[in-house]
Amino acid sequence: MSDGLQGHSPTDVTKHLKGIDFPAGKPDILKHAKQQGADQGVIELIDKMPDGQYETMADVMKGVGKG
Repeated sequence: MSDGLQGHSPTDVTKHLKGIDFPAGKPDILKHAKQQGADQGVIELIDKMPDGQYETMADVMKGVGKG
């Protein structure tokens, strides 16, 4: 498991982003995760991602890994 995920699995992140429309910026991703009931750990992972537009869920996971 990547240190960037801080004990969360990729599934923890992706399950809270189900149904999100891409492309999406980090603020949109954070908002969607909060609306889906993501816990504070998942929110922090997303918040640490680099700013920018994400085209796919794979891009989001790469961003989470860089956070």
